[in-house]
Amino acid sequence: MKAHETSIPGVLVLEPKRHGDERGFFCENWNRKTLSGIGIDIDFVQDNMSLSAKPGTLRGLHYQSPPHAQSKLVSCLQGSLFDVVVDARRGSPTFGQHFGIDLSFENGLQLLIPQGLLHGFVTREPNTIIAYKVDDYYSRECDGAVRWDSCGVDWGLKQAPILSGKDAEAEAFQDFDTPFSWEAS
Repeated sequence: MKAHETSIPGVLVLEPKRHGDERGFFCENWNRKTLSGIGIDIDFVQDNMSLSAKPGTLRGLHYQSPPHAQSKLVSCLQGSLFDVVVDARRGSPTFGQHFGIDLSFENGLQLLIPQGLLHGFVTREPNTIIAYKVDDYYSRECDGAVRWDSCGVDWGLKQAPILSGKDAEAEAFQDFDTPFSWEAS
């Protein structure tokens, strides 16, 4: 497993090693011992998965506030998507900045997202499946969203995205009173 730093502190691109032959490949997407060996010690408690039937489905920008904030390990099990995080940690040197990466079944890359970042993605192919591990359980009371088009992200859309009501009505980033703060490690 290789870990690559990004432009936002704490956000890592993970590259699991694929062992392939004429049958296909095998890889370890997550191994506590391996990740601990490269300084990633997160106790994941829940696995989530979503299917987006149509390309251009945009989900986000989502967060879960304290006391149930979540770190996430995101991967694409089928199809492809453009995955985005926005730093919402007050006092962070990259507050308000975003990072985006293409995740696909083909490239096998994963995105490790620490607590305090907004997360969203847009699908590029039909029937795209995203999976992510989280380190705290879902809490309806802590669930929130920031408007997808209020952070300067170029989503690469050729037409209006397919949105949920929650995402279409979310508040803009400039109106968001973030519950997150920066803690330099």
